[in-house]
Amino acid sequence: MRRFPRRPAVALLATFCLLAGGCSAGDREGSGDSVTLSVFWWGDQDRAERTEAALKLYSNRHPGTTFKVTWQGEAGYYDRLATQAVGGNAPDLFQIDDSRLVDYATQGLLLDLSAPVARGQVDVTRFPPGLADYGTVGGKVVAVAAGAETSALIYNRSLVKELGVAEPKTGMSYSQLLAWAARVTRESGGEVNGLADASGDLDAFWMWLRAQGRELYQGDGPGFGTEDVVRWFTLWQEARWDDATPSAGGANARRALVDGKVAAAFGSSGQFAGWQAGTDDQLALVACPGDTRGQWARANYYWAGFRGTRDAGAVADVIDFLANDPQAGRALGDDRGFAPNLEVREANGADLAEGPVRTALAFESAMSARIGRAPAPPPLAHAELRTLLAASAAAVASEKSTLNKAADDFARKSATALAR
Repeated sequence: MRRFPRRPAVALLATFCLLAGGCSAGDREGSGDSVTLSVFWWGDQDRAERTEAALKLYSNRHPGTTFKVTWQGEAGYYDRLATQAVGGNAPDLFQIDDSRLVDYATQGLLLDLSAPVARGQVDVTRFPPGLADYGTVGGKVVAVAAGAETSALIYNRSLVKELGVAEPKTGMSYSQLLAWAARVTRESGGEVNGLADASGDLDAFWMWLRAQGRELYQGDGPGFGTEDVVRWFTLWQEARWDDATPSAGGANARRALVDGKVAAAFGSSGQFAGWQAGTDDQLALVACPGDTRGQWARANYYWAGFRGTRDAGAVADVIDFLANDPQAGRALGDDRGFAPNLEVREANGADLAEGPVRTALAFESAMSARIGRAPAPPPLAHAELRTLLAASAAAVASEKSTLNKAADDFARKSATALAR
């Protein structure tokens, strides 16, 4: 789970941004043709090497542009970003997570990329449907996807075949999936449950709502009511009664799957290779149940510019390069998700050997024409709702609360959190 910065740090950053002024992308302040852009991201050594290789490619093609790079682990990243800004050293270009985007945009911290996107300086026309819009907040393009992934049902193909049960398929309804899961449990003699309990998974709840033409968020408030949560919890309560899922909610979905305690779990294409690395059994993935238009291409990470940068035009050029250049895409690989540009993604796929990354990429490509448009990026309270749903679902599964009371608690507390 991602950690959120303390609000005062973000407020300090916004104050500095307003004092510093700022410019829209496409403006160019500063003298001469030589530009040094500061770039900041969080990640591991592999991400650092890949990102620096891509930036070096840009410098080779644009000799007047150099980069001052800084990177670190996830912990403390946003606090450090705030400190850099307050100290007058805000990065020109930085990585931002989808869970932070709305907050930073509404604080006025992010460079407006609307004009360069409109004129094609930053090209998003070869992104999957809706992915370009996933960087839009308040009618302004404030970030561009650094990569993409799609939710998926990940299942243990080896186990399913061993049990003689048909593999799950894209297009299954929830009732069909849960009936399949119950059969897996029966065929295993109760040693394995068919499906990890997703009643407390906010992403799964969101997709379930979207498959019915609803949204998790509506304006500044929730897009669901108590009755929706009751139906969601009832779905999973009945699955537990049918032994389709563990009786008490079960362990972490990934751990339960790779340890062979369940045959399937909700995950994503971006997680697939990591999950496969945890088991010798062969895993596979299909779309989540329900209408596939309820799913969307999600940007876990974006590239965004600081509103106070003095080289907005150069920042826009670099963002376009990282998103769309084939050689940059090859250097970056799938570390931040699959390339947002579908042509770059296809070229990267041609370089891959058979294996889990190629399997996930094939799924991602197949889903690109079947998924729906992305919703608006989640609000600041999204992480709190994630915690609230998990707690309410656990209370139902452990019988510490009635289903109706837990559903009402979640709906009421969600509305309160979103109203702050």
